[in-house]
Amino acid sequence: MAKKDNTKVFSDYKIPKAVATLAVPSMLGMLINIIYNLADTFFVGQTGDANQVSAVSLSMPLFFLFIAIGNLFGVGGCAFISRSLGEGKKDKIKTISSFCVYSSILSGIILGAVFMIFRTPLLYLIGASEKSVGFGGDYLFWVALGAPIIVAAITVANLIRGEGAAKESMVGMVIGQLTNIILDPIFILGKGERLLFFNLPFGFDMGVAGAAIATVLGNVVSVVFFIVYFLRGKSILSITPKRFSAKGGIAKGVISVGLPASLNNLLMSLSNIVVNMFLSQYGDVAVAAMGVAMKANMLVVMLQIGLAQGIQPLVGYCYGAKNIDRMKKSIRFSMLCNVIIGTVMTVFYIFFRHQVIELFIENKDVIDYGVKMLTALMSAGPFIGIMFIINFSFQGMGMGGKSLILAISRQGIVFLPLLIIMDKLIGLEGIIWAQPTADYACVILSVIMFAVMIKRIKKEEEKTNAA
Repeated sequence: MAKKDNTKVFSDYKIPKAVATLAVPSMLGMLINIIYNLADTFFVGQTGDANQVSAVSLSMPLFFLFIAIGNLFGVGGCAFISRSLGEGKKDKIKTISSFCVYSSILSGIILGAVFMIFRTPLLYLIGASEKSVGFGGDYLFWVALGAPIIVAAITVANLIRGEGAAKESMVGMVIGQLTNIILDPIFILGKGERLLFFNLPFGFDMGVAGAAIATVLGNVVSVVFFIVYFLRGKSILSITPKRFSAKGGIAKGVISVGLPASLNNLLMSLSNIVVNMFLSQYGDVAVAAMGVAMKANMLVVMLQIGLAQGIQPLVGYCYGAKNIDRMKKSIRFSMLCNVIIGTVMTVFYIFFRHQVIELFIENKDVIDYGVKMLTALMSAGPFIGIMFIINFSFQGMGMGGKSLILAISRQGIVFLPLLIIMDKLIGLEGIIWAQPTADYACVILSVIMFAVMIKRIKKEEEKTNAA
């Protein structure tokens, strides 16, 4: 079968159409991902067992390690593939994709084995109690067993974005996530148990272990979809083991860009843990309120990240093809789109902040705190999307160092000192406003870095033209 030419979206489409073609599937995928992330907690919550809910929540930071490894090879490989496409190095692309696929599987096997063997001490380390550690162990057992599949699914979904197949990437992940959501109540709950407005006609009553099995099976469905995609000959990528090689700058090219993306996942998880530690001195109500506000804010952030992630291969292709004018126009148009999305969502959340928080919880004290926290978080909403565009653009261009600086700044070297200082100076208000303050600082930093980078590229172009 003739291979589908996905590269036209990079080179021939008008910029608004190219951005929409690549970004909309990515944004829709992010929306489904938000639902998917809430599904396990929701359905386990239907058991009425707080210890099982706690076990799932505690296991999430460990699960983020799988996502981090998937992004290490997936995001890094995606950027490398799109740049190589722009440079016309199609044979190199096959080596890159094979390296990423099999490295992700091997990493998943190793990480899964570590989780399998040390799951109990790991759970105690992150705060599990005697009552929840058994449930957490059940969850991690099945997730660890499926680790190679989970990591591979994340990796491959990113890789095929690199060749312009954004729709296929979205479909592969979405059908897996929908499978998980459908299977969750069947595996978690028992026959006759109440779910929303009806009683389940059948169910395996496996509790938290069922949630993990549903997660693994959902990822199996995604991997099967991607395998079929490759077998139908629609891709210029390769999953042939004989193409595997880390030489010739392959490993370095992937990891230099993938590492910042991977660290960003880990730092987001770590910063949430640290914020909760600081909030705990003000009571459980403050902790719960911030959790609700951050879940509401996640919709805006993930939509903006989805758009930025979607245009990453477009930027990479244009940079590789040395079509800098098209690259700059694509980045600026995407920034404008993210500012519009952020502004519209911020206005909506500010006007309906009480109703938004009440969707999650009915406790008056939590609502009062949550409204204040959501207002603070959303204050950066119109502008934070600019930083996401610049960060993913750096990744697309293979500028891993610059991407790393932005990744560790927002959730690390800028945010954490601000959190400590503002807590000391103004207490709870300081904790609430630490993240938006860090967001504004990082937006300014990213714009400066982007302007310097564009100026350098312009000078290089002038030298080339003069020669």
